[in-house]
Amino acid sequence: MIIQESRQPLIEKSYVYSESEWEQSAQTLPLHHILQAWAWGEFKARWGWRATRLLWRDGQPVAAAQLLRRPIPRTPFGIGYVSKGPLLDPENPGLAAQVLNGIEAEAQRQRCLFVKIDPDVLASCSPFVSLLERRGWRRGDYIQFPNTGTIDLRPDEEALLANMKSKTRYNVRLAERRSVEVRLGRADEFGHFYQMYAETSARDGFLIRPRDYYLDLWRDFHARGLAEMLLACVDGEAVAGLILFYFGSRAWYFYGASTEKERAAMPNYALQWAAIQRAKAHGATEYDLWGAPDRLDDPEDGMAGVWRFKTGFDAQFREQIGAWDFPAFSLGYRLYTDALPRLRGILASSPMS
Repeated sequence: MIIQESRQPLIEKSYVYSESEWEQSAQTLPLHHILQAWAWGEFKARWGWRATRLLWRDGQPVAAAQLLRRPIPRTPFGIGYVSKGPLLDPENPGLAAQVLNGIEAEAQRQRCLFVKIDPDVLASCSPFVSLLERRGWRRGDYIQFPNTGTIDLRPDEEALLANMKSKTRYNVRLAERRSVEVRLGRADEFGHFYQMYAETSARDGFLIRPRDYYLDLWRDFHARGLAEMLLACVDGEAVAGLILFYFGSRAWYFYGASTEKERAAMPNYALQWAAIQRAKAHGATEYDLWGAPDRLDDPEDGMAGVWRFKTGFDAQFREQIGAWDFPAFSLGYRLYTDALPRLRGILASSPMS
């Protein structure tokens, strides 16, 4: 059952089939995110998903949701996912109700057993959480990190350096003294970056997808101007790197890679400082370092060490509402979550699933 809670006039909802219309709208909306970019839907379509793009207007765009659907093999059903969306003002309950209503209806129309959302809504936004609960949404398994850390890029570079922890600032300067040079990577160097990424995966114990998946993503976003690769080099050899993504006024650090070479030269510190400078020069006002512990007071959290590195650059903890599921077909959802856990492997992936 779909609940219409808002008494305000209905906002126009429409499907969007034009890349330019979608990008012009989505980049200006609250909570805009690279995983709601048109290019993300096109990329995922090459890997088994189908994108449907919904836009709400009240004279001008006020909300958007790119719904990805993946079929469940040998059934007429699928699973739905609005990755890092919907894009909306969560403090506007009337608008939020209409957007959720539209997502729920679309999930049912496409015969999704359930649809998952995980917008960048702060955990302190209790009215939005209450609205989800009243409409029958349930807390679900998260695909993306539920929390993150962000840096405000509006201060000048001198202030950004001053805001860092002293040890981090020291390591940034140490990298300069040890002749670590950071340069932009070329499209033909993504293969080398993947080799470093695979080495990092083996060393740090996290799973990654096949090479072709990443090369497709990185090259496509790079060609569209939505991503760039930074490489830290010592004596001309790339020993570490990261990939920076841009959308609207925000920038994201999703992928970092390094080798065992020249670690004492602090190339990762040089990379992050260069990424901050690049993002600021690109016009971003916020840099999202993608991922933070579930709880800051838990030293055993697997993200604790990474978080210490990020806080050195003045990353501020952002606790968010996490992932929520709407069971469009309740019985099927119960089977999916309780009796058929193997199906959930469809969603298992890297942090940018």
